[in-house]
Amino acid sequence: MAQMFVLFEHAAGYALFRVREFEDVGSFLPQVEQSVTDLSRFNGVVKLVAFAPFKSAAHALDNINSISEGVLSEDLNLFLETNLPKSEKKGKKDSFVLGVSEPKLGASISEILGITCQHAGVIPEIVRGIRVHFAHLVKGFTVQTSGVAQLGLGHSYSRAKVKFNVHRVDNMIIQSIALLDQLDKDINTFSMRIREWYSYHFPELIKVVPDNYVFAKCAQFIKNRKELSEESLPQLTEIVNDAGIAQSVLDASRSSMGMDISPIDLINIERFAKRVVALAEYRKELQEYLRSKMHNIAPNLSALIGEQVGARLISHAGSLTSLAKYPASTVQILGAEKALFRALKTKGNTPKYGLIYHSTFIGRAGVKNKGRISRYLANKCSIASRIDCFSEETCDVFGIKLREQVEDRLKFYESGDIPRKNVDVMQEALAEAKTVLASQKKKKKKKKSISADITMDAATDTTLPSDGEGKKKKKKKSISQEDVEAMDTSLPLNGEGKKKSRDENGNGDAKLDESVGLDNSVSEKKKKKKKNKDAETTLDQSAMDEDDEGASPSKKSKKKKNAA
Repeated sequence: MAQMFVLFEHAAGYALFRVREFEDVGSFLPQVEQSVTDLSRFNGVVKLVAFAPFKSAAHALDNINSISEGVLSEDLNLFLETNLPKSEKKGKKDSFVLGVSEPKLGASISEILGITCQHAGVIPEIVRGIRVHFAHLVKGFTVQTSGVAQLGLGHSYSRAKVKFNVHRVDNMIIQSIALLDQLDKDINTFSMRIREWYSYHFPELIKVVPDNYVFAKCAQFIKNRKELSEESLPQLTEIVNDAGIAQSVLDASRSSMGMDISPIDLINIERFAKRVVALAEYRKELQEYLRSKMHNIAPNLSALIGEQVGARLISHAGSLTSLAKYPASTVQILGAEKALFRALKTKGNTPKYGLIYHSTFIGRAGVKNKGRISRYLANKCSIASRIDCFSEETCDVFGIKLREQVEDRLKFYESGDIPRKNVDVMQEALAEAKTVLASQKKKKKKKKSISADITMDAATDTTLPSDGEGKKKKKKKSISQEDVEAMDTSLPLNGEGKKKSRDENGNGDAKLDESVGLDNSVSEKKKKKKKNKDAETTLDQSAMDEDDEGASPSKKSKKKKNAA
């Protein structure tokens, strides 16, 4: 009887469970389904053999990525080798079966380790029960910790997938080309509506101004045709870009057959015309955005076949990588699937071209050569898309060279001029691409150095003080030096004993005199240096007088002590 083990991959680690005998479990499949909901009954079906937790979140992410790709990781290999029973004899088959939830992972395990794996039958029910009761089957686990582990791993796994998708920013091309097609339809319907609406009031304007965008701008500017005069001719010529057309619009307004419209209706017409003009201007901006995106993401494809046709190919394929994986025959009929399947059903002629028909090359070719040039163009488109998709640094050199090859092939079909060989053209393209990429690297380095210099200059500007602050600091330093000089001049000249007597008897008077002397010295030094010298001499004299006055009471006290 073969034993049965089940491998369960959790966000916290790998777990290996042993199940009852294979025949018993297989015969009681309804009982297993019922026991999934009951933990006490499910414990009799499944028993934990081993559990290997992941070391870190990054370690768990690596293992889950390998499982999703169907690759046997080193950790899982070691876990299975250590915990599964080993056969005693080498020639015999294993006496157990390993149940897995992923068929690709089971195939890789059986190929590398030689273990018989199974993913059908009772395995999905057992895995479902383990998933429900996993927190109770493993010791030290709770429902909260299991949920936290699953949440963290799910966030990191999805973040890695989204990050990979963001680096291939062809999603923006797909959305912008879809929006561009929708805007074309909306602008067409809205412009037809504004023409029909405004023609009740001014029907002759359609014949003079046939363009939809210019017609909407004229309707927004004219409003009431009776108010149109020669003073508004300069503004009307700016809108129409032709003085003759502006004059004919003015003449038609004077002899118009249209009906009169109330001011409220004119306000609504003006608002709608304003919206149509805004939509048309936004379409131009969106087209410029699409052009810049195509030059950044697929420069060779856009240089070969154009931005809009290249964007439609990417959108129809789903992404740039899937377009690069398509063969040239698929690229040729991409967009003509209905005609292809109709032809296969009716056993008729298959279509020669799909979306690439909108390029300029097929329209310029003759009737007999349309199929040949479409086949050649599809081949070059597949090469350009592969270069754009799988090269790290892109430039449009290969696309320009491929476009020249298509032009030469057109000339060959028309006049018979033999084009150059593909090997020579590609060698020239490789040499030019190297020089272009080197110049791009130099430009990037210059930009980085300039930005670094700007940041350093900004940092130095923030750290250096302003001129006013520097002057203030200089003033403070000069004042502090003057304080020191004043304090030096106020010191007594008669020794330490005279210092003590002054502190004992005349301390308060001396401090007042010092403060007054300091203020006088500061004010005089700002005016003139000569006056400052005179102030210092006066301070010296006052200090000497204070010392004499402070010394006289001390002498009197000594005489009194001697008399006593």
